[in-house]
Amino acid sequence: MPDIYMIGVVIVLALCFDFINGFHDTANAIATCVATRALSPRVAIIMSAILNFVGAMISTGVAKTIGGEIVTSPHMVDSVVLAAALASAILWNLFTWRIGMPSSSSHALIGGVIGAVIISYGTGAIHLAGVLTIVLGLVCSPVVALVMGYILMTLLYLVFRNVGKSRVNYVSTHIQILSAALMAFSHGSNDAQKSMGIITLALLSGGYIGALEVPWEVKVACALAMCFGTSIGGWKIIRTVGNKIFRMQPVNGLAADLNSATIIFTATMLHLPVSTTHVVTGSIMGVGWAKRFRAVHWSVAYQMVSAWVMTIPCTAAIGAFVYLVIRHIY
Repeated sequence: MPDIYMIGVVIVLALCFDFINGFHDTANAIATCVATRALSPRVAIIMSAILNFVGAMISTGVAKTIGGEIVTSPHMVDSVVLAAALASAILWNLFTWRIGMPSSSSHALIGGVIGAVIISYGTGAIHLAGVLTIVLGLVCSPVVALVMGYILMTLLYLVFRNVGKSRVNYVSTHIQILSAALMAFSHGSNDAQKSMGIITLALLSGGYIGALEVPWEVKVACALAMCFGTSIGGWKIIRTVGNKIFRMQPVNGLAADLNSATIIFTATMLHLPVSTTHVVTGSIMGVGWAKRFRAVHWSVAYQMVSAWVMTIPCTAAIGAFVYLVIRHIY
């Protein structure tokens, strides 16, 4: 198979990953506003799809991090490695979506890249400092989200302590529409760039571009793919994130959305890929904890953490296996 065809396969797989990421991670942007009934599911999905697209167009810093910080040299990552990594991430996303368990598309993609690179070039090809920086951001972000969610919710309880519950819910419901929009925008600004980085890396390794700069056509294609995926909606995950972790009132949803949007957008500006799933879930846990510790269904949280811990090792193994299969055929 000529290299140009293999690069074409990578581009198709990357867009498929973005599409699946859209409906797999739709819950990140809209679960809270649907759970609190600030927006109807249909309106929430349409709003999220549009703002995911807009958010995906604002920056390419995360894409460059994904494309240049995992391996010692971008030119070492050929189209077969990228195809194996994407196939691994897609399979994992479909599996976790099927069972209704939120998981990190970021972890899945990075795990797939690591597994495929190690099996093809050895451990020396991994840029350890870059991987540690990425993993540190992925691991720390939910912890930061939990702590900040707790603090923000505690502050809101203090602000509204002398206001009637019905009035608080009325005001929070209307403000939450804006906070949900910010969440959708920040989700697109971080998540769509992961596929942009992979496609750009494929074009660079094939000699079709001269530097690790994301072409505007790649930006538009990835943004559209995520937008279309978001419009489908991942209802099983929406129910898990929106209802099974903590039974939210509008003021809780407002705090969770504002907290998540702030953390994700800050990470985007710092060019750090983070798991929007982890950040949103951490925010919801922190907000629930501020009400009382037992208000959070920690057993559901434990199941999610288990899935998170398994993601990178599992996708790395799948990525390595898929690489060997493709090499055998190719």
